[in-house]
Amino acid sequence: MLEIYKTKDNVLEELQDFEEGAWINVVEPTQEEILLLSNKLNIEEDFIKAALDEEERARIEVDEGQTLIVVDVPFIERSEEANIYTTMPLGIILTQDATVTIALRETSITKDFLNKRVKGFYTNFKHRFVLQILYRTAYTFLRYLRHIDRITGRVEQELYKSMGNEELYDLMAISKSLVYFSSSLTGNELVLEKMLKLDYIKKYPDDMELLEDVIIENKQAIEMTNIYSNILGSTMDACASIISNNLNNVMKFLTSVTILLSIPTMVSSFYGMNVHNLPFANNPYAFWIVMLIAVFISMGPIIYLYRRKMF
Repeated sequence: MLEIYKTKDNVLEELQDFEEGAWINVVEPTQEEILLLSNKLNIEEDFIKAALDEEERARIEVDEGQTLIVVDVPFIERSEEANIYTTMPLGIILTQDATVTIALRETSITKDFLNKRVKGFYTNFKHRFVLQILYRTAYTFLRYLRHIDRITGRVEQELYKSMGNEELYDLMAISKSLVYFSSSLTGNELVLEKMLKLDYIKKYPDDMELLEDVIIENKQAIEMTNIYSNILGSTMDACASIISNNLNNVMKFLTSVTILLSIPTMVSSFYGMNVHNLPFANNPYAFWIVMLIAVFISMGPIIYLYRRKMF
């Protein structure tokens, strides 16, 4: 999918053809669309394909007047087991005439611009537009981290009540999400620090200030990710200890029950031996007498195990 937009009279309009100062939003492009971009805007195909590589690391590259910025952006990968917060590369290509964003799938960052949730952006101010995309990316990371924090709290409450496997799977998914976020935010931080050294950023004080705000937001997201990772790690350790303790309690209870059941078994076994002159052999209440003896003998172990908190 290839869409072209341009800000005219403070309104974002969709265009049918390329214009100077336009924003080209490309999502999962076909080979024909890749060739069209390459021919119309003289963009190297390697720049385009780099943004479509799921394993591409965050980086910035300048070549022949074109700038490629690859950053990782968050998105929610939905599955039957659980929703995983993960990341994917977003490529931003700056040419002399336009700004191009390329991604494997539609992201919430570009949606925010298309749905007019971001104020004060103009497609013809290319460098500032890029910084606004980066700021929105850091903001989205923070927003998703707050979602993760709420989900973690809910799962913890359910886990303490049920200790079921489903809650453990949810915590594992959250842990995986935080690992993705930590790695992506660290890579984005390197890109932002490298942008500080670019000449065209230094020329405009407002853009420089915006870049500093982006760096602050990104650092805050990194700190939140580390904090939530440590909390989640402690929670997982606590859950493992609770599960182990519950298992020990179950085994202790079953052991106590086994000991108590063995006493009546031994008494009845001794009495049931095939020997002459058994006590109470001719007594019509022999069964109940033997049972009372077994219960009486069992009282001692019951009291002892109860005091040792084996029940």
